[in-house]
Amino acid sequence: MRQQGGTVREMMHRHLGKVVAGAAVALAGTAVLAAVALPGDAGAAGGGSRAAASEGQQPPAGQGQQARPGSVERVPAEGSEGVGRDPLTDDEFRRAQELAAPRTFRGATENVKGGAGPERLTTDLAELGPDETGSADPPRRADVSFYDYRADAYVTKTVNLTTGKVEKTNTQHGVQPPPNRTESETAAGLLIAAPEGEGLRKDYEHATGKKLTGPEQLAVSGFVYRGAAEGPAPEGLRDCGQHRCVRLFTKVRNGQWIDTRRYVVDLSARTVGRLD
Repeated sequence: MRQQGGTVREMMHRHLGKVVAGAAVALAGTAVLAAVALPGDAGAAGGGSRAAASEGQQPPAGQGQQARPGSVERVPAEGSEGVGRDPLTDDEFRRAQELAAPRTFRGATENVKGGAGPERLTTDLAELGPDETGSADPPRRADVSFYDYRADAYVTKTVNLTTGKVEKTNTQHGVQPPPNRTESETAAGLLIAAPEGEGLRKDYEHATGKKLTGPEQLAVSGFVYRGAAEGPAPEGLRDCGQHRCVRLFTKVRNGQWIDTRRYVVDLSARTVGRLD
């Protein structure tokens, strides 16, 4: 019995030894994984990596040094006037628009919402004339474009920013540049309010659980519809091309698209039509 008891104790010691050894190996393995997963200077008293400390090695040169904090520099101040073919500065942009739309012009024109003044579309640096391209100091000009809803006219004015004079005015009918954001949102508002917008309203409520009451609830982009120039037009849309007409891409904000491409909004007549 005593011999059998001693044998059992020896077996238990050997078994416990294997268990302890296995746990030690497992812990050692965990330490290695942690050392690989952590940054080089995480949790080390001397700033070195855990892997280096566990192996008795010194960290690579510079590894224990903290990165220098970043600094934010101010954007250099923009001058009031550009040089050569530099893009228009903010001051030049505002000045060009003011020069191109004096009070008399604003009083004789109308924007997409029916207010005084034309609908402003684009303001860009104007191209140089053939005899100016080689000049060391070419003139600074801007092309400012508008749409006048009172006359259904596309108006472009070329402004000399040095002299402050409008050098050229070009007025065209039947020319339809891409709509701006205000025009696209106005078209969406007309569609939402019209009987033709019933499908849009239902799709929006189905997607969100809320009623659609205005264009601010949608992400909207518009593109021009030119009527007969694009093929046979329905009767109610035959003035498009001479009138300012817009088709829409509409999307629930941060959500799904709603197909409204078959609808055309005549911004000049403030009516809505449907393509076959």
